[in-house]
Amino acid sequence: MMLSSCDVFTQLANDVASVANLRNCEFNLKNVNNVSVAGVNVKNLTQGQLSATDVVKLVAAYQTKKVPLAMNVNVDVKNPTTQQAAMTALDWILAIEGKDMASGVNSQRYSIMPSATTTVPLGVNTDLGNLFSKEGVEKLKSFASSFTKEGTSSKVGLRVKPSINVGGTQVPFPNYIKLEKKTGRS
Repeated sequence: MMLSSCDVFTQLANDVASVANLRNCEFNLKNVNNVSVAGVNVKNLTQGQLSATDVVKLVAAYQTKKVPLAMNVNVDVKNPTTQQAAMTALDWILAIEGKDMASGVNSQRYSIMPSATTTVPLGVNTDLGNLFSKEGVEKLKSFASSFTKEGTSSKVGLRVKPSINVGGTQVPFPNYIKLEKKTGRS
């Protein structure tokens, strides 16, 4: 019974240390990839390589005001400390042109090794119909063309709130962290 109590205490001490180390981690928007609007790859749209089928999909989506957006958003978590950090969940809110459009939770556990960076993927699916219904196709085209070849867009914003499990209780950061793409990185 004594060994069991020691194990619990050791695990709790490790959890607390992981929380302290997670607070030192830096969160950055790495990139956005696999972006599609109404099932059309954004790269095709920005490079002017639309097929007749792509045009039909976009027109139909715009007319029905159902413009599905799907993309992967990758968040880098850098641990500058000499101790391991852990994260058991990452709540996120995605904004497009300053308007909150989607939210979710990645509830996978991540260990962020000392002096290392871990990439956390977020799958985003939302409807852009309301955002672009008033401004029309030109605004939708402007959004699609805002993506750089590195996978960033000035029109996409992300806020995250990491959590850690301590003694069986999920403990989130007190506030969301606004992420921005670091310049000068590939």
